[in-house]
Amino acid sequence: MEDYKKRLATTLAETGALFFDKDLILKDGRPTPYFVNFGMFRTGRLGMDLGSFFADMVVDRCLVNNTDIILGPSYKGSAIALATSIALHLKHGYDLFFEYDRKEAKTHGEGSKSGSIMVNRTLFDCCRVFIVDDVATSMGTKYDLLERLQAEADANKMTIKIVGIGIAIDREQCTAVYDKEGKVVPDQRGKNAIQDFVTKTGIPVYTVAGIREVIEYLYQEKVPVIIEGSPRPIDKQTKARFDDYLRIYGN
Repeated sequence: MEDYKKRLATTLAETGALFFDKDLILKDGRPTPYFVNFGMFRTGRLGMDLGSFFADMVVDRCLVNNTDIILGPSYKGSAIALATSIALHLKHGYDLFFEYDRKEAKTHGEGSKSGSIMVNRTLFDCCRVFIVDDVATSMGTKYDLLERLQAEADANKMTIKIVGIGIAIDREQCTAVYDKEGKVVPDQRGKNAIQDFVTKTGIPVYTVAGIREVIEYLYQEKVPVIIEGSPRPIDKQTKARFDDYLRIYGN
């Protein structure tokens, strides 16, 4: 297991960003025994740590030499893009642009002429963009961003190449299945959203770490994790709940 993955796993545990509890519900309506909240990376040090995990992954996967711009979708992705570009410079000596999008095109000041949805306006013809974000579930945000980037490229008569998409944690689970009334069907597996995205777009998706390897590392190393409100090493019962969950909903 790469060092940056171990550091990410340990930081998730130490900050309480990763925790186990009863009666947790995902945004898609399914129950889950654990949750990952990157909102806990809320200090300068932790922001830089998160950027360094991405930077190490980008270098380790030999992506950096094929990338001109690190782009993060607003809002969380924007901070990740900035932190990643800083870490690439400080740790690895690469000085890349960073970029993030607006929710709406700017209509005043320097933006009134271009109408660009990009804040830093770093895009240029034939630029190579690597997108970063915290997590991925349905990949809906990523599809939306690709459409916005294509519209930006068309408006400015340029070509944009998406090198790949990087996410901090892959939950390694399928999407939810719903009945005719829109209610979640329990114990049913939907699509592999990431694989479906790759098939449809041809854009590779890279992860800093998968949730299975994160939990396995923390379990084996007996690193304290918040479990039902208290920090303690992952016990066999908690690990079994996690394993059973992914047997049902995992990819």
